[in-house]
This record gives sequence, structure tokens and C-alpha cells, in this order.
Amino acid sequence: STPLIYTLVIKPFVIARDNSLDHISYLAYTDPLTQLPNRRLLSMHIEKCLASAVRHKVRGAVLLIDLDGFKTINDIHGHDAGDKVLVETAKRLLANTRAEDVAGRLGGDEFVILIQHLDSDEAVARNTAQQIAGKLVNAIKKPISFEGTSLNIGASIGIRLLEFKNQDSKSIIKEADSAMYHAKRTGAGRAVFFEENFKAT
Repeated sequence: STPLIYTLVIKPFVIARDNSLDHISYLAYTDPLTQLPNRRLLSMHIEKCLASAVRHKVRGAVLLIDLDGFKTINDIHGHDAGDKVLVETAKRLLANTRAEDVAGRLGGDEFVILIQHLDSDEAVARNTAQQIAGKLVNAIKKPISFEGTSLNIGASIGIRLLEFKNQDSKSIIKEADSAMYHAKRTGAGRAVFFEENFKAT
């Protein structure tokens, strides 16, 4: 039979320790406001997806989403309103992506969606990524109610398709980011694919 000291002292200690380690790693990889994966965990997911894209020859995509009009909401209605917008946006991202995809928050009002297993054909992959991005733009722009007020934001999205070659998560996020800035500069509220010439601008 199990010694009493194990049941009374060691086992509860081991369980408590494991729970606190789980909690610490949860905190290390999760955005505290939205409960979405943070930059660190997103990068790990992207690296895994990049390796899979090369191995299985199936494209994925990274969508970098920046909220249009977020600063104005923070300035006019305060940080509680800003937080409400971020939490609501996180919910909408989760509601409009597939179970195998990963939604995360980079920080500030920037979010990332990692779309896995699109297609081996580039045109099909682009088309599906564009459709998902369009769906997200529409979902995010629906008004958010806050203390009797209707808050309106939009979203600009940069899309970076994952290639069948060695890439790293840092450069993928950076390139999705430059596509997002291009979307903002050319009218906001839309999605733009990354192109090599964006690096120069």
C-alpha cells in the first residue's frame, strides 16, 4: 500500500507544483488580456507550420491584423473601452477561424492568425487566405457596444503566404507587417498580400 506520508504530504505537493508550473508556462505563453497565445507562443506555432509546409508541400499563411481607429477609441473613451475592443476582437477572430488555425495577439492592437494547411497550389492557397481575411475584416468592423456607446473600428490585414523553403517566424511576421502597412497606406479596411518590393518602401 502507498505510504501515508506520500498520500498526505508528497502527492499534494507534487500536484500543487505541477499545477503552478502549468500556470507559469500558461502565463509565459498567453496574453493576459485576451487569453490568446502571445508573440512567443505564436512564433513557436509558426516555426512548426513552416517545417510542416516544407515537409508536406502544403502552404499556410500568416495574417497580421492591425485595428484601424483603435487609438482614437482609447483617447476618447479611455483604456477600459480599448480593452473591451481588444477582448471582443479576440472573440471575433476565434469565431471566424478554423479549429486548426491559431489566433494570437502580438501586442498593442496587433493580432496574428496562422492559417495552416491551405493548399499545395499557390493560387488556391491565396484565394482561401483572401477569403478568410475578408471575413475577418467584416467581422471586426461590426460595432462594439460599451457603456451605452457604439464603438467602431476597422482592420487592415497583411498576408504572408508560407513557401516551401526555409523561412523563420521573425521574418514572416515582419513581412506580414509590411504588407499590413501597405494595406493601411492604400485605404485601410482591406487585406494585402506581401510582395518583395514592399521591403524597399
